[in-house]
Parts: sequence; C-alpha cells; structure tokens
Amino acid sequence: MPNAVEPTLIEPLFQSLQKERFVIVCTIDHETGAPNTSAISWVYAPTPDRLYFAVDQRSRIVANVRANSAISIVLIANESTYSISGKAHVKVEKLENVPLKLAVIQVDIEEVRDVMFYGAKISVEPKYEKTYDAQAAAKLDQQVMSALKQA
Repeated sequence: MPNAVEPTLIEPLFQSLQKERFVIVCTIDHETGAPNTSAISWVYAPTPDRLYFAVDQRSRIVANVRANSAISIVLIANESTYSISGKAHVKVEKLENVPLKLAVIQVDIEEVRDVMFYGAKISVEPKYEKTYDAQAAAKLDQQVMSALKQA
C-alpha cells in the first residue's frame, strides 16, 4: 500500500507546527546545484497550506531560496516521517523585535508525503536541548516564535 500524499498539512501535522519544532530543510545549493540540508527549529504553520521559518540572514538557505524556490522540509511527527514540499521565498528580510538578524522564509506547500518505510512507525520523536544559557534560549525562542506568528 503506498504512503499517503496530501496537498496540505493534515491536522496532526498542522498542530505539531504551532510551536518550535525540529525539522530538516532541504534546498538546492545556489553554487553547486547539489542538495543542501540544514536542521532548524524556528518553524511555524500559520495555515495548513503554508509554513514560515526563521534563519540567519546570512544562511545558505536564504541564498539557495533566492536562486531556486524548490524546497522540502522533513518533519517527524504523528508516528511517521513526512516530506513537505513546495515553493519558498524570502517573506521578511529582517524580523522585527528580535535581537538577531533573521530572515523569514515562506513555504507555499504543494505536497505533504508520508515517507516512512513500510511496516514501521516512529516510537519516540526527536528531542533536543539548547546548549547555551537556558534562560536566554527560552527568551529568544519566545521572541522568534512570537514574531513568526505575526509575520
């Protein structure tokens, strides 16, 4: 039986993207044309057909998206692994009310594909912790996520 393909986020995925979350971003490298992969956590879904995420303005992701709008985001949630594909562009050059120089990338979702291999499910979702000052990290995370929700 083939894995499910949807045009937008299903409800459990949409709900999981209402808060900071570990995801993998895949773009096309603007210099080599090869795949480029990065892990990020400041991601938010304002609607089931759109994602926003924040990255440093100097990030390779920004240059890659400017050169080629194709993007894929890997999300582990809902006991599975999903590939969220679409077109991306820089929505905001510099996010306001945040102490870092962050750009906001908007992803217009075209396809959500369950890519988990047959006969398996995710039993424990990835967890991470910030390795710098926990209080400063929590404050920055709150600022960035709040700004993303207003982007």
